[in-house]
Amino acid sequence: MPIRVNLLVEAKMAEARRRRDPVKWAIYVGIFFVVLALVWSSSLQLKAMIVKRDLDQVQGSIQMRANEYAQVVLNQQKVAEINQKLEALQSLTTNRFLQGNLLEALQHATLNGVQLTRIRVDQSYFNVPGTESVTNSGRVIFGRPSTETERIVVSLEALDSSANPGDQVNRFKDVIAEQPFFKTLLDPTNGIQLVSVSPQQIGSDGKPYVLFSIGCKLADQTREEVR
Repeated sequence: MPIRVNLLVEAKMAEARRRRDPVKWAIYVGIFFVVLALVWSSSLQLKAMIVKRDLDQVQGSIQMRANEYAQVVLNQQKVAEINQKLEALQSLTTNRFLQGNLLEALQHATLNGVQLTRIRVDQSYFNVPGTESVTNSGRVIFGRPSTETERIVVSLEALDSSANPGDQVNRFKDVIAEQPFFKTLLDPTNGIQLVSVSPQQIGSDGKPYVLFSIGCKLADQTREEVR
């Protein structure tokens, strides 16, 4: 019976030992975990990119809403300023002092023996600066508009040539005070005053007369300045 000798047995055994080498398996396992870590890291990076994209979209939407809100607040501020100007113009139109109305009123404030010789109207204005509107934490704090105070004094100089010159002075003062135009506009405190009365004089026609002056202070009118 022939004897078979396998010369590759030792080589096969050596190869089997190499395959069972724990270092080699450890390397394989290490490589596997490295690949797994790379895959996990890539998935996290992908998720972070997606989240960042969503965050950018949300921030962009918020910024757009903030810009729209700021524009709305600005428009509200402009509307309020326009309304203030319209109110000021309306007040100026309806409450301004008209010389024609004064002359019309004086035509109805007459007294026998009294003749107006001079009318003088002094108008002065006093300005008070306003403040600007500001926005604080999204809330508009409206400023105070500039105002102008109008002060008017009407001086009436007249001549009393009645039968007894001087008797009609106070009566004429009362007639002016009760005239509807002056009654509604005169200052409540010392609105009308007798400023001066001259001594009795003789005119060129030989008749005696007295010159006198009356001051009419109208109530101050404060209005918003329109620009």
